[in-house]
Amino acid sequence: MTEEALAAIRPKLAIALDVDDLILARRLASAVSPYFGVAKVGLELFSAAGPEAIGVMQDLGMEVFLDVKLHDIPNTVGKAARVLGALGAHYLTMHARGGDDMLKAGVEGLNAGAEAAGLDAPIGLAVTVLTSDGDAPEHIVPRRLRMAMEAGCGGIVCAASDLSDARTIAPRLVRVVPGIRPEGVSADDQARTATPQEALDGGADLLVIGRAITNADDPEEAAAQLALSLA
Repeated sequence: MTEEALAAIRPKLAIALDVDDLILARRLASAVSPYFGVAKVGLELFSAAGPEAIGVMQDLGMEVFLDVKLHDIPNTVGKAARVLGALGAHYLTMHARGGDDMLKAGVEGLNAGAEAAGLDAPIGLAVTVLTSDGDAPEHIVPRRLRMAMEAGCGGIVCAASDLSDARTIAPRLVRVVPGIRPEGVSADDQARTATPQEALDGGADLLVIGRAITNADDPEEAAAQLALSLA
């Protein structure tokens, strides 16, 4: 793999560190950091380690995707997002089910927190429908895409099967796709999955990949092979 090819694919890959041990999370992130440019810190790891998890991943040279899916009244979400924005997360998720006002408050709080800390503007991500939900009505995703755009979100989180709607309705938003499973890997608890290449071909900007890498016998080798296949 050439340096140019790796430089192009690395920012598009996020490793999902769905563990409750910061030492283990750091070990996994360090192993894959040459190939994955983004570390996803979810509820499990953030609950276990708190803000320290963000700093540890930044020290490895990775951008942090803080996936806590804020969902509360607008005032609470705005204040929480301001705190999280000041911690340096590059991406922060909020659940679009909370509505326009909540998303807007979250975006404003996130940007205000980053600005107060002298940081670059982060990206507020609206979660459309969870990839574990295979029964959501067809009109939900398009409605939430419009909501995210109108609320000022910088991106959305959606299944690969919703990328066509995302490109059509909200073409300027960053498209983050979880539920990524390489060929031959179990879907586990995900109802709507896609291979990495399918998601990229569909217009994904960031692929979130977890167990296919973190549960591998050799996570570094698995990460390298995945990056090679896409580069």
